[in-house]
Amino acid sequence: MEQSNQELAVQLINATNLIGIKAGMERETFTNIWMVAVGNRIFARSWSFAEKSWYNTFLTEPIGYLQCGERQFQIKADIPEDSSDLSAAINVAYLKKYNHGKNSKYATGITAQKHVEKTMEFSVISK
Repeated sequence: MEQSNQELAVQLINATNLIGIKAGMERETFTNIWMVAVGNRIFARSWSFAEKSWYNTFLTEPIGYLQCGERQFQIKADIPEDSSDLSAAINVAYLKKYNHGKNSKYATGITAQKHVEKTMEFSVISK
Protein backbone atom coordinates (compact mmCIF):
# COMPACT_ATOMS: atom_id res chain seq x y z
CA MET A 1 0.00 0.00 0.00
CA GLU A 2 1.35 3.40 -1.00
CA GLN A 3 2.07 5.94 1.71
CA SER A 4 -0.11 9.07 1.64
CA ASN A 5 1.43 12.54 1.57
CA GLN A 6 0.07 13.11 5.09
CA GLU A 7 1.79 9.95 6.34
CA LEU A 8 5.05 10.92 4.63
CA ALA A 9 4.90 14.41 6.14
CA VAL A 10 4.30 12.92 9.61
CA GLN A 11 7.26 10.59 9.17
CA LEU A 12 9.52 13.46 8.09
CA ILE A 13 8.31 15.72 10.91
CA ASN A 14 9.05 13.00 13.45
CA ALA A 15 12.61 12.77 12.09
CA THR A 16 13.26 16.53 11.74
CA ASN A 17 13.74 19.07 14.53
CA LEU A 18 13.14 22.27 12.58
CA ILE A 19 10.42 22.31 9.97
CA GLY A 20 10.06 25.15 7.50
CA ILE A 21 6.65 26.76 7.30
CA LYS A 22 5.35 29.34 4.86
CA ALA A 23 2.06 30.84 6.01
CA GLY A 24 -0.29 32.04 3.29
CA MET A 25 0.54 32.45 -0.36
CA GLU A 26 2.32 35.83 -0.15
CA ARG A 27 5.40 34.89 1.88
CA GLU A 28 8.55 34.15 -0.08
CA THR A 29 10.62 32.42 2.59
CA PHE A 30 10.16 29.61 5.08
CA THR A 31 10.30 30.17 8.83
CA ASN A 32 11.77 27.31 10.85
CA ILE A 33 9.52 26.18 13.70
CA TRP A 34 8.95 23.16 15.92
CA MET A 35 6.21 20.75 14.85
CA VAL A 36 4.98 17.51 16.34
CA ALA A 37 2.78 14.66 15.25
CA VAL A 38 0.16 12.88 17.32
CA GLY A 39 -0.96 9.81 15.45
CA ASN A 40 -1.32 10.87 11.82
CA ARG A 41 -2.00 14.51 12.72
CA ILE A 42 0.45 17.43 12.55
CA PHE A 43 0.52 20.29 15.08
CA ALA A 44 2.48 23.41 15.89
CA ARG A 45 2.20 26.06 18.56
CA SER A 46 3.10 29.68 18.21
CA TRP A 47 5.99 30.76 20.40
CA SER A 48 5.80 34.40 19.39
CA PHE A 49 2.65 36.43 19.64
CA ALA A 50 3.66 38.90 16.95
CA GLU A 51 0.94 40.41 14.80
CA LYS A 52 2.61 39.19 11.59
CA SER A 53 3.36 35.69 12.86
CA TRP A 54 2.79 32.52 10.85
CA TYR A 55 -0.03 31.70 13.27
CA ASN A 56 -1.94 34.93 12.66
CA THR A 57 -1.38 34.71 8.92
CA PHE A 58 -2.89 31.22 8.83
CA LEU A 59 -5.97 32.46 10.72
CA THR A 60 -6.90 34.64 7.74
CA GLU A 61 -5.13 32.73 4.95
CA PRO A 62 -5.19 28.99 5.81
CA ILE A 63 -3.23 27.67 2.82
CA GLY A 64 0.57 27.48 2.91
CA TYR A 65 3.54 25.13 2.73
CA LEU A 66 5.72 23.10 5.02
CA GLN A 67 9.21 21.90 4.23
CA CYS A 68 11.12 18.96 5.69
CA GLY A 69 14.57 18.74 4.16
CA GLU A 70 14.08 18.86 0.40
CA ARG A 71 10.39 17.88 0.50
CA GLN A 72 7.67 20.49 0.36
CA PHE A 73 3.97 19.94 0.97
CA GLN A 74 1.05 22.27 0.45
CA ILE A 75 -0.95 22.43 3.66
CA LYS A 76 -4.19 23.72 5.10
CA ALA A 77 -4.12 25.13 8.62
CA ASP A 78 -6.99 24.86 11.10
CA ILE A 79 -7.63 25.33 14.78
CA PRO A 80 -8.38 21.77 15.92
CA GLU A 81 -11.93 21.44 17.24
CA ASP A 82 -10.77 18.75 19.69
CA SER A 83 -7.80 20.79 20.90
CA SER A 84 -8.69 20.47 24.58
CA ASP A 85 -8.86 16.68 24.23
CA LEU A 86 -5.48 16.61 22.48
CA SER A 87 -3.53 19.10 24.62
CA ALA A 88 -1.97 16.50 26.90
CA ALA A 89 -0.87 14.30 23.97
CA ILE A 90 0.56 17.32 22.12
CA ASN A 91 2.42 18.39 25.28
CA VAL A 92 3.92 14.90 25.59
CA ALA A 93 4.94 14.96 21.91
CA TYR A 94 6.71 18.32 22.36
CA LEU A 95 8.51 17.20 25.51
CA LYS A 96 9.54 13.86 24.02
CA LYS A 97 10.91 15.47 20.87
CA TYR A 98 12.45 18.70 22.18
CA ASN A 99 13.09 18.48 25.96
CA HIS A 100 16.86 18.05 25.65
CA GLY A 101 19.82 20.27 26.46
CA LYS A 102 19.42 23.94 25.52
CA ASN A 103 15.91 23.32 24.20
CA SER A 104 14.51 22.21 27.59
CA LYS A 105 13.31 25.62 28.76
CA TYR A 106 11.53 26.19 25.43
CA ALA A 107 10.09 22.66 25.37
CA THR A 108 8.55 23.11 28.80
CA GLY A 109 7.55 26.67 27.92
CA ILE A 110 5.59 25.65 24.85
CA THR A 111 3.40 23.44 27.05
CA ALA A 112 2.25 26.52 29.02
CA GLN A 113 -1.41 27.47 28.61
CA LYS A 114 -0.69 30.66 26.63
CA HIS A 115 1.03 28.54 23.95
CA VAL A 116 -1.49 25.69 24.17
CA GLU A 117 -4.12 28.28 23.19
CA LYS A 118 -2.11 28.93 20.00
CA THR A 119 -2.18 25.32 18.77
CA MET A 120 -2.75 24.85 15.06
CA GLU A 121 -3.24 21.68 13.03
CA PHE A 122 -1.94 21.14 9.51
CA SER A 123 -3.30 18.82 6.85
CA VAL A 124 -1.36 18.03 3.70
CA ILE A 125 -3.43 18.87 0.65
CA SER A 126 -0.81 18.12 -2.05
CA LYS A 127 2.89 17.46 -2.70
